[in-house]
Amino acid sequence: SLSLSLSLNTKRSLQCFLNLSLSLVTRRLIAFKKWMKANGVDCSDALDLLEDQNDAVSVKASRDLKEGDVVANISKTACLTVKTSGAREMIESAELDGPLALSVAIMYERGLGEESPWAGYLQILPFQEDLPLVWPLEDLDSLLSGTEIHKDVKKDHGLVYEDWEENIVPLTSLLPENVDPGSFGIKEYLAAKSLIASRSFEIDDYHGWGMVPLADLFNHKTGEEDVHFTAELPHSESDSEVDESDNSDAASEATDEEDEPSGKNSTSPEQSLEGENTDEEAKEQEEEDSSVLQDDVSSLEMIMVKNVPAGAEVYNTYGLIGNAALLHRYGFTELDNLYNIVNIDLDLVTEWSTSSFTTLYTRARLSLFKKLGYNSEYFEVSPTGEPETELLMLLNILLLPDNTYNKLDQTGDCVSKEGREITIGKHKVVFGESCSSDVLLTDGVCEALLAIVDKRESLYGTSSSFEEDVARVESCVLPRDRRLYHSLMLRVSERRILEKLRSNVRERLGEVSGGKRRKKMNSKILARA
Repeated sequence: SLSLSLSLNTKRSLQCFLNLSLSLVTRRLIAFKKWMKANGVDCSDALDLLEDQNDAVSVKASRDLKEGDVVANISKTACLTVKTSGAREMIESAELDGPLALSVAIMYERGLGEESPWAGYLQILPFQEDLPLVWPLEDLDSLLSGTEIHKDVKKDHGLVYEDWEENIVPLTSLLPENVDPGSFGIKEYLAAKSLIASRSFEIDDYHGWGMVPLADLFNHKTGEEDVHFTAELPHSESDSEVDESDNSDAASEATDEEDEPSGKNSTSPEQSLEGENTDEEAKEQEEEDSSVLQDDVSSLEMIMVKNVPAGAEVYNTYGLIGNAALLHRYGFTELDNLYNIVNIDLDLVTEWSTSSFTTLYTRARLSLFKKLGYNSEYFEVSPTGEPETELLMLLNILLLPDNTYNKLDQTGDCVSKEGREITIGKHKVVFGESCSSDVLLTDGVCEALLAIVDKRESLYGTSSSFEEDVARVESCVLPRDRRLYHSLMLRVSERRILEKLRSNVRERLGEVSGGKRRKKMNSKILARA
């Protein structure tokens, strides 16, 4: 009876917890819907906003939706941008722009709490999106080592910290009393950056990029866009300097912001003569901008681009991108993503070459490669395991017999067709012109590729094999193992492509799958490839 009593108590406790969670979910959504109604965001009753136990919001069709249906109208004044934020004057005085400026706007409004005009909207958003940008460094090294994004994300971290120290910290002394200075900490800045990277939209020339309520609640599905966000952009070129037109990563944002010249503190003699008019001009500009905000009655729309049946989730799309970009920019991966790729860095090819030949030999061949018009720092391997042609060109140059290399190098004629032409087997190959991979995949190149693929895979470490990684993905429990799961998904997708490349090369060499690898060729044999 004691066991039965404990079981009943456990069930009651669980039910109470679920009821409380559902109550909180309901209150959050109700508050957001009230906010939308009061701020010019018209959401069709054909859309259902749903929130799960993990506070994640999704959008489903409450009835059949047809292509061309307008399911949302969003007033531009409801969008959180630099122009609409209460932090505008402070941002413009500090000469900030782009994602950095929008981050300040978000932190400022969050710091206002319930006093913010966007309080009802901000409370429906997560504090941050779980992008690698916000992960601790130990997680980056343990989970992402060897992947496409490991080095880039670590670089992002450094740049974001520099941004915060140089541009955000000085603003805390300028905050009004009703803004919590704690909202401008490094964690808060990273959180704001993560929301911008994963949720912001380009609105128009005047507003630039901003947070668009409701539009940012639709989940992504690669190549499966159901609804499309439309913004009325003038034909004139955009004045916005935001470099996130493709939701680019935080590293490029930070770099562009640091390199942006301010120009406002340097005045010529002619400008000094006009100094007395500066305040008046600034006032006129402020009045003009205020007029733009008041007069702009245009709205943003969410339009169905395909039919969606009742009960199905309605998806937006961030583009046709692989898991590396998805995890880097948005914090998740997709199973069976058809747009995954792997890059092989030039450094890996150089490392292989110097281990097979001399450093001097490698440098000379790389110099010829660049002289012939190639300048790639990395080479793409397609989802089907096909190496980029430029990589095959480089490997052929590295494996050229000395007499052929000397002929190319000594002529110095890399412009005429004759000066760029060599013979591979029975085929004439002209560097800089298209060529079949079958011609470029000589035995020597195939052996080199297998060695380079081994080097690329070694970057993941020796802690687990490909098969073990697959098993670990299947054993992950979401959302508890979210970071581990998506990191493993990325690694598995990359290793699968590398294995496809191996298989393609071995097939080219005539080896049976699982057969014995050829022994590494020595440099003399390679030179005769």
